[in-house]
Amino acid sequence: MNGTAPHRRSSPKTKSTPPPPTTNAHFPNGAIPHPPDSPDMTKKRSSTTSFSANNICGGVGDAHFLKWTTADILGVPLHHPIPCFFAACLLFFMGVEYTLTMIPPMAAPFDLGFSATTTLHRLLAARPALNTLLAGLNTVFVAMQTAYILWTWLIEGRPRATISAMFMFTCRGILGYATQLPLPEGFLGSGADFPVGNVSFFLFYSGHVAASVIASLDMKRMQRWELAYAFDTLNVLQVIRLLSTRGHYTIDLAVGVGAGILFDYLAGQYVESKITQGKLCNGTTNGALCDSPK
Repeated sequence: MNGTAPHRRSSPKTKSTPPPPTTNAHFPNGAIPHPPDSPDMTKKRSSTTSFSANNICGGVGDAHFLKWTTADILGVPLHHPIPCFFAACLLFFMGVEYTLTMIPPMAAPFDLGFSATTTLHRLLAARPALNTLLAGLNTVFVAMQTAYILWTWLIEGRPRATISAMFMFTCRGILGYATQLPLPEGFLGSGADFPVGNVSFFLFYSGHVAASVIASLDMKRMQRWELAYAFDTLNVLQVIRLLSTRGHYTIDLAVGVGAGILFDYLAGQYVESKITQGKLCNGTTNGALCDSPK
């Protein structure tokens, strides 16, 4: 002892093992470290992996028809007779279509309406004066349609029927020019008919019928029931006359009815959209095509 305090050796501290050297934040073997997936990520990866399989297998397993019961199936004809009728018609006309013989290129087309009005056709062919009288009356009916459609716009301030007629005749002109059907055999023209005289005209589709439907629909919207029913009756008589004189094929008249309904709907959508946007009655010249204020 030399008088100095004894030197006490401290016990060595436990040293932590240094991490392995890395190169560019990689492990020595070149692998990129990834944190462990969270439970949500694991579930997401699992669902992504089985996405295609679920679409195929799971989609079929959840198909709507597999949930039908016997009561559901038997209740379809009871609660949905109209779709069932159309389904039966589909099957029927599939059989008709694939068993009929095609009309030869040089032969006159078959028209069921012509066959149904053969007697009237012979009557009008034998009596030209009667044919001219009926043609004149039909022209008066066309004038009535035109007058009413213009009246609704110019006098009542409701442009829907007028816009509908313009839509309809524009489409008729395009389709009529695109496919120019041959004049039906046995056509009975008249100088009192409209178009006036024996001039050329588009067959597809019937503007006479479509304009009458447009006028009738407007009358029903305004609850002018008697006038609407009168127009419907005159339209039916007009159809019979046009078939009897071979002025239109049956398909022209049938599509004319559909065209009147379609373009009346489209014109209604147009008018409603313009009113909603506030761009129809804005003090400009476009304001003439707006519904009059209530």
